Amino acid sequence: MKRFFFVCLITLCPLPAVADDPQVVDVDLQNRGQTWTVHVTLAHPDTGWDHYADGWEVRDEAGNSLGLRVLHHPHIEEQPFTRALSGVEIPDGMQAVFIVPRCSVDGWAKTATRVDVPR
Repeated sequence: MKRFFFVCLITLCPLPAVADDPQVVDVDLQNRGQTWTVHVTLAHPDTGWDHYADGWEVRDEAGNSLGLRVLHHPHIEEQPFTRALSGVEIPDGMQAVFIVPRCSVDGWAKTATRVDVPR
């Protein structure tokens, strides 16, 4: 009887789904003269249009945006995947930037990935 009650309770009151933030797998910064091209590889358990990694941002140490890459569709069959953002202005003397990915359901990731700027 106790087991039946437990099964019914789980069935009637399911726990909320907990999703993982998109993970930054790799970052490549390429200097293009006055601007930079930033290549970011992300991994995320995209399920379809209802839940997918939908962007990433390049930020400075203070959290200011240096560039935003919007991802317009899920990448279910392509994991991890790499996308680039060109024309990012990284000021001279800046030692590092931070990549923060975003998910269509959970929003911005709670942690940023630090990337040293090659000079």
